[in-house]
Amino acid sequence: MRKEYETVIGLEVHVELATRTKIFCGCSTAFGGRPNSHTCPVCTGMPGALPVLNRKVLEHAVAVGLATNCRITRYCRFDRKNYFYPDNPQNYQISQLYLPVCRNGYVEIETGDGGKRVGIHEIHMEEDAGKLLHDEWQGCTLVDYNRSGVPLIEIVSEPDMRSAEEVIAYLEKLRLIIQYLGASDCKLQEGSMRADVNLSVREAGTAEFGTRTEMKNLNSFRSITRAIEGERERQIDLLEAGEKVVQETRRWDEAKEVSYSMRSKEDAQDYRYFPDPDLTPVCISEEFLEEIKSRQPELPSEKRKRYREQFEIPDYDIQIITGSKHLADLFEATVELGAQPKKVSNWLMGETLRLLKEKELDPEEIRFSPEHLAALIALSESRAINSNAAKQVFEAMFEEDVDPEAYVKEKGLGMVSDENALRVTVEQVIAANPQSVEDYLGGKERALGFLVGQTMKAMKGKADPAAAGRLLKELL
Repeated sequence: MRKEYETVIGLEVHVELATRTKIFCGCSTAFGGRPNSHTCPVCTGMPGALPVLNRKVLEHAVAVGLATNCRITRYCRFDRKNYFYPDNPQNYQISQLYLPVCRNGYVEIETGDGGKRVGIHEIHMEEDAGKLLHDEWQGCTLVDYNRSGVPLIEIVSEPDMRSAEEVIAYLEKLRLIIQYLGASDCKLQEGSMRADVNLSVREAGTAEFGTRTEMKNLNSFRSITRAIEGERERQIDLLEAGEKVVQETRRWDEAKEVSYSMRSKEDAQDYRYFPDPDLTPVCISEEFLEEIKSRQPELPSEKRKRYREQFEIPDYDIQIITGSKHLADLFEATVELGAQPKKVSNWLMGETLRLLKEKELDPEEIRFSPEHLAALIALSESRAINSNAAKQVFEAMFEEDVDPEAYVKEKGLGMVSDENALRVTVEQVIAANPQSVEDYLGGKERALGFLVGQTMKAMKGKADPAAAGRLLKELL
């Protein structure tokens, strides 16, 4: 009979910071670019080149630490992590082992099982490595150092998570906090947020941790979930067979949905860490700390609380809208322009989310402005256009951020406001559809909908359906 096992999970989350230049030099951090064009003697590890810390990196790291309830290390420093690999031009990585910038924090997560606090062991600053490009056709490997020296923070959690659901909730919470801070766009598909999963299993009820493995190459929530489930089962199968789990680093193969061994797991001493002699320690003053605190934005949990008090919109709408900083900013800016909060929420929760899903876009890729959304709502509320025309205008606005008023005028979508013209059309529809008239008078309410449709068709969609319905009832 198979024993009961508990999964123990901790994460190492690497976040690429949103700075214009690299952590220790003035080279661009822009994504893409011709290979090895965003480089200099510092980030390519040339002899005699000296690093200088980018102040913005420190600001972002401290801001994330404060937002995740960490204790800020007032005296921190950088260390050299020595390893020899072609994408590491200096043969060491500048990181923080002994005195990381942030320690002992936590975030609160919510899952189907309720709330939970996940501890953060530390947050440290470090530089990214270059990128190896394996050319199977030529049988060689090329290296691009554009990414070398791009600033990262690594957020190391405590082993507090017990399921893939908790891991995803934790990552979503971190990503949202960091996006609200403006510290990173956290795009997993572009590698600006990456997660390594440390996982072990133990018999349920025991206190001692099992042997853990680390899984890399996880660039989507789906692959993280599948990797956790697959590694959990692999380790349980080993234990059930009387074998031992080997501490190692494994790579997840998304296509085959299996993991395979990369190397035995190194310990800190294998990297021969020592303080970097080229970088002075970082002393964080009270003034610097207060400056960062004063610039902290309203975070998602605070924003949700304010929305409940300030706007009469459902909790579900609040959760979705505040789940994206861009969506929340768009909502608030449109309301500030005079649109009713519920009307704005309806457009965001309805047509906006529909088109985002249909076109496979993220909320951050929304192109229309709050000014144009407010103008469209005003046109709809004043009954200058009907609901069908409003949706047509919105789709054009979604694609190209057109001016709604100009688009309505150009396409002739405005409603006919002449009641006499509407009356004449309704009388013609009644005369042309005697069977439907008879059905309606006989108690078939659906016949009225048909007559309204015929009226809209006759007026080329420019009539107000509600006004047409009222007039039909009156004349019938």
